[in-house]
Amino acid sequence: MLDFSQMIFRLVLALILGAAIGFERELSGKEAGVRTSMMVSAGAAIFSVIALTLPYLVAPSPEQIPEIIARNGGFLAVIANIVVGIGFLGAGIILKTEERVHGLTTAAVIWVTAGIGVLAGLGLAIFATTATIFIAGLLYVLRKLGVTDRIRPEINR
Repeated sequence: MLDFSQMIFRLVLALILGAAIGFERELSGKEAGVRTSMMVSAGAAIFSVIALTLPYLVAPSPEQIPEIIARNGGFLAVIANIVVGIGFLGAGIILKTEERVHGLTTAAVIWVTAGIGVLAGLGLAIFATTATIFIAGLLYVLRKLGVTDRIRPEINR
């Protein structure tokens, strides 16, 4: 089972990486900046730590932990449900008008930030950090190049 210092390290890492993604969004004046990205990443990390800890909490004895893990993967459903929950959060950000659709990139950033939080919560610090650098860098470079999503709903005829 994870000890308290490991849990705190994973939470702090998720907060830092979420802030890095959010900082890029703040620079561009977009919604879901530093605070939102930090909370999404930290929440995903917390739920991931919960999923990793559950088998140890429900086992009647330490000897039964391997059997619980082998016979019941339900604790991993906690991580799967992060994807679903973040999908609802992202859907609330997307706004469709007659001229265009707003918020798709912001919703995608929220979704990928949750993924980074899961990585941090699972202890995959190097991959989480690398993914953050790639994602934040990509967002920054594409914004500087003027690449935008111009999605316009089809006009009903």
